[in-house]
Amino acid sequence: MDDTSQIQPPSSFAELFRSRAGILKTPIAEVVARYELCEDLACHLVEQAQTIYHSGNASEEGVLLGFYAAISGEASAVTPREAGWIIQRLAELLEWKAPKLPDAPEQT
Repeated sequence: MDDTSQIQPPSSFAELFRSRAGILKTPIAEVVARYELCEDLACHLVEQAQTIYHSGNASEEGVLLGFYAAISGEASAVTPREAGWIIQRLAELLEWKAPKLPDAPEQT
């Protein structure tokens, strides 16, 4: 995305900030900052997800959907689309099947 930044958000994350024409709608510095927040949150949730799953109270899908509900609300520090990316990343980190998430609203 930007040769001056040492952090390169993956294309799956950058797509959250592109217009339908593929043009980045948000300054790259902000995209990188948002990526760092979302990646950190996904990594932070790994241990909690494993604990909940191994307590026998939920399926893998149930754990991931529960986290999605918790981080995609109005008071969240992340947007619903970012929350969706976080859950997809969390599933990847856990080596679990990513659940089908409720449709996140389009960003304008």
